[in-house]
Amino acid sequence: MTETQNDLNKERLRLWLKLLKASGMIEDEIRRRLRREFDSTLPRFDVMSVLARFPEGQKMSQISDLLRVSNGNVTGIVDKLSDEGLAQRVAVPGDRRASLVKLTDKGIAAFAEHAATHESWLNEMLGGLGADDVDGMAIRLERLIETLEDREI
Repeated sequence: MTETQNDLNKERLRLWLKLLKASGMIEDEIRRRLRREFDSTLPRFDVMSVLARFPEGQKMSQISDLLRVSNGNVTGIVDKLSDEGLAQRVAVPGDRRASLVKLTDKGIAAFAEHAATHESWLNEMLGGLGADDVDGMAIRLERLIETLEDREI
C-alpha cells in the first residue's frame, strides 16, 4: 500500500469518527429534549414520523423496514401509541391477519407539534452552518449514500 493510500485510509477513518461524533451529539440532544419537552422518545417520534408520511397506514413490517428496526420494537411503540389514542390499527380488507397502523386525529395533532419543535431544535443546533455549508455537506453526504448503496452495504 502506498503512503498516499495509507494517508487516505486514515483520513476516511477520521471522517467516519467525525460523522459518528456529530450524529451522536445531535441525536443525544434530540433524545434529551424529546424526553424533557414531550415525555417521549426518539423511537416513538420516528414511528409517528413514518405514520405521518403515510396517512393511508403502514403494516408493522413496513414500519420496521423503513426504520431498520425489529418488528418487536415497533409493536411495543405502536401498542403504547394506541393505548394513548394517538394511533389505531385498521384491518386490511381480504387479509384477516394483517392490519395497518394509522395516526388518529389526536396523533396527527401531537406529531405536528413534535415535528415543528424538532425542526426548530435542529435549526438551533445547526445554526452555525450557512447555506453554503449545508449545501456542500448535503451534496457530499448524498454522494456517500450513493456510494454505499452502489456497494449494497
